[in-house]
Amino acid sequence: MNKKEVFKLAKGFRGRAKNCIRIARERVEKALQYSYRDRRNKKRDMRSLWIQRINAGTRDHGVNYGNFMHGLMKENIQLNRKVLSELSMHEPYSFKALVDISRSAFLGNKAVVPPKKEGLAILV
Repeated sequence: MNKKEVFKLAKGFRGRAKNCIRIARERVEKALQYSYRDRRNKKRDMRSLWIQRINAGTRDHGVNYGNFMHGLMKENIQLNRKVLSELSMHEPYSFKALVDISRSAFLGNKAVVPPKKEGLAILV
């Protein structure tokens, strides 16, 4: 990279990293390495977030994430985790219908009892 490109990419850096070519080149190179790595990590983090949201939604209905996904797979319902997490947050009735379908497809889902919410009722 030539000097002009390095300074253009180093814009916004602190100290001499924005105006001293040697330091700026090192900082820009490291920043590009971080951005390459984190583009891949972002995909990982989003998938993890979707799984957490789906798990929270399914546990409200008395099923855990693994059994829910297994039931969907047995019923050949091919919704990805991103769509399932959006349904669990914004469309609770549609998500409950999916949980019921999953529960009927996989026998392991029937033995689970929905959690009782008594904690605050006793205190009030």
